Amino acid sequence: MRDVAAEAGVSAMTVSNALTGRRPVSEETRRVVLEAVDRLGYQVNVAARSLRQGRTGVVGIAVPTLDSHYYSRLAHRLVLGFSQAGRATVVEETHASREGELAAFRDSRLNAYDGLVIAALGLTERELNALSREVPVVVLGEQELHQTVDHVSMPNVAGAEAATRLLLDRGCRHLALVGFPTLTDLQDVTLPEGAAFVLRAEGFARVVRERGVRASAAYAGVTQAAGAACARDLLARGEVPDGIFCVTDTLAFGVVRALADHGVRVPDDVLVVGFDDVEDSGFRIPSLTSVAPDLDGLVDQTVHLLGRRIANPGELPRDVTVSFRVVERESTARP
Repeated sequence: MRDVAAEAGVSAMTVSNALTGRRPVSEETRRVVLEAVDRLGYQVNVAARSLRQGRTGVVGIAVPTLDSHYYSRLAHRLVLGFSQAGRATVVEETHASREGELAAFRDSRLNAYDGLVIAALGLTERELNALSREVPVVVLGEQELHQTVDHVSMPNVAGAEAATRLLLDRGCRHLALVGFPTLTDLQDVTLPEGAAFVLRAEGFARVVRERGVRASAAYAGVTQAAGAACARDLLARGEVPDGIFCVTDTLAFGVVRALADHGVRVPDDVLVVGFDDVEDSGFRIPSLTSVAPDLDGLVDQTVHLLGRRIANPGELPRDVTVSFRVVERESTARP
């Protein structure tokens, strides 16, 4: 940096300000510094800067799987969001297991990440609270954390309620829930997918009770094949529902495929709504109506909260729920 300063005829502090933006410099000064940088081939010594600042500029992102429409898109958006904030990222899978989530915290410590974003399914509130003392963390997911750590969640109950009301407003009178095994004693059900499915089932069941309509439920997993299996199960029961709410778009894709295989048309015979509004929803035939959480807002809040926690570890934790909208497409358009 001293060599660059001498070449440009400015101080080393001016070079630092021109390259980092910490303090303003004139455009002419910035131009002169950058030209000197190019001529000399100067590169920032990241290791030295990390030692000096006590930070690496790297954050970890831990999600259950990247083999998922939703989580792969979420990880991609987080990488972009942190990049715009000047931070590098390392993404890893936890395989939706407690052991994988503990490993993410361990990796964050061993690799000296500045912080960690984790979509937690297996760790308890007590464990997350304890681990957050070792590394700055923002938790994504649907656990009730009582503001013990920074937490960003989706509007699962409200989104499911809106989807269910849409089906009823379109004239459906026999509904089905795909992605959850029952409509009673919901809180007693534990699924590997975590609390999000419980909350979406809760929103569905609440509207069903309010409106007094018939409803059934089916569960076989989280894949498109699981959605198809659920649709075949519902058809085998002999009473074909006229409206189906799927707790994810992935399940809905399988449902629509299986219904078509059995001569049941969407939306002519059955209306279908999904959740997550993944990109494929707008390109399937028929295109899928879906609950669209504010993913941009979720990413912005996550990046902001982690940056705040890194800079000020003593700040009180915040709990944020992002907004949503229902994107109506062909799967709920009555002919």
